[in-house]
Amino acid sequence: MEIERRVGAAGRIELWGYEWDLTEKPAKKTGRKFLGYEKPVQDQAPVVREAICWSYGRTLGNIAVSSEDLLGLFPGKEGDDAQLDCDIVEAGKWRNGANRWWCRTHQRHWGTKGDVAGAEASGRVQCTNHDQEMSYVVDPEHVNIQEFAEVGIWCSMPPALTHLGPSKPRRPKIHVHIRQKPGEEKVVDRDFKALSLHYNANDNLFGNAEITKVHLTPPSALEFVLALESGKTMGCINCRDCGYPHLDLGDFARKPHAKHLCGNCGRDNTWSKEPIASTPLKPLHDQFSRANNYVDVEKEINLDDYPGQAFQVWASTPAVLWTAERPQERGIHVHVYKDKAYDVDDTFGVVRYQGKVLDRAQLLEAMVAATIN
Repeated sequence: MEIERRVGAAGRIELWGYEWDLTEKPAKKTGRKFLGYEKPVQDQAPVVREAICWSYGRTLGNIAVSSEDLLGLFPGKEGDDAQLDCDIVEAGKWRNGANRWWCRTHQRHWGTKGDVAGAEASGRVQCTNHDQEMSYVVDPEHVNIQEFAEVGIWCSMPPALTHLGPSKPRRPKIHVHIRQKPGEEKVVDRDFKALSLHYNANDNLFGNAEITKVHLTPPSALEFVLALESGKTMGCINCRDCGYPHLDLGDFARKPHAKHLCGNCGRDNTWSKEPIASTPLKPLHDQFSRANNYVDVEKEINLDDYPGQAFQVWASTPAVLWTAERPQERGIHVHVYKDKAYDVDDTFGVVRYQGKVLDRAQLLEAMVAATIN
């Protein structure tokens, strides 16, 4: 079966499948069947409301996943159980010359014989990941970076150690500190599931003045922080076809490469000058992090001095975004609780527990191992 595109009512692109009747001279198209609609690569109208959605375990993604059409499909304000319609756009051709499409929602190509047969049977153009459950936040928190004196954003991972032993595994979150003025109390100090980060249009981070925000999801934050910590080569490459910034996740984020598959249009014609892991967080981090240097903390604490008190311990990690003028602290962060309030909330260079000095590298390994992604 072959597929052709037609302009239908209101200018929508229709996808029709057909066969060739070779008994006719000349051959004629036969058995035409309507398969569904193709969607434009670029959204045609501004989105007043928005939803950020993503899937764990991917190797690439588009952190600016938002669509007016999807808002009514989410079962709640946020969750991990959304099943969303496919968002199919034209993506060039397969190696055999057949037309190829890309599902932006589920990050999957469409157009094989099996895909076409499935569309014939169901009357719907769906990729093979169409029933995949997605994580989502509807109307996410917005942070305008330049409205505050200090904005700090980290990937929140499970503690490496607690008074009860190793931490229970969980998915990553996004932790945010915001201060109106340097040195003042934080006006925001909590975890979020996803964020929309805004900046001034004249900063033009991606070569496109219309892009003035970056959607931050836990998988993208995790990969970025791990790359910063390990010193992997990162950059941000824009798709040569649709212009969207490219995001690598999973294995692609941990193994720099030169050829990049676009999560927005599904084309793989974009090459970087050198092997990199691409993420839109890189230009954001470089532009607005005023103090991308670190100071090793020298303070010490002995957790054995707090018998019977609950505690949590993390290895400090680089910030996704750090707009304060002072350097970031590198060490081991400790919470000790008393009567459900903080008795200790600070970063230390030396932490002792049960007579031993804790190792920051080992703590970080434990945090990553307990992070489900």
